[in-house]
Amino acid sequence: MMGPRQDRTICRLDALAEGETRGFTIEWTEGRQEIFLLRRGGGVVAYVNSCPHRGSPLDWVPDRFLSGDGRHFLCATHGALFRIEDGVCIAGPCVGASLTPVPVEIRDGAVVLASRDS
Repeated sequence: MMGPRQDRTICRLDALAEGETRGFTIEWTEGRQEIFLLRRGGGVVAYVNSCPHRGSPLDWVPDRFLSGDGRHFLCATHGALFRIEDGVCIAGPCVGASLTPVPVEIRDGAVVLASRDS
């Protein structure tokens, strides 16, 4: 099981505006991983930046992960749409597949990579 080398700060919470997405590279014990965050409703959701259809990054323009209406994550390669709350694909070539969630928490005003066991 992949785990963080230690709990790490990804960014300050105030660096993400409500509804904003941003990509980051994190270090796990097994190596680097591209992820993205969305600040929503006072919290943050995070997923691995890899479409389950072909493994390509979702964003073709850096930090652009949302559909035009902002209601879903969008894979720019093949147009797959994913629910924000659970990462499940609802339209496109990988319907029913899911993005891989990344465990994060807000601690002392920062978005922190958490242990996958917590």
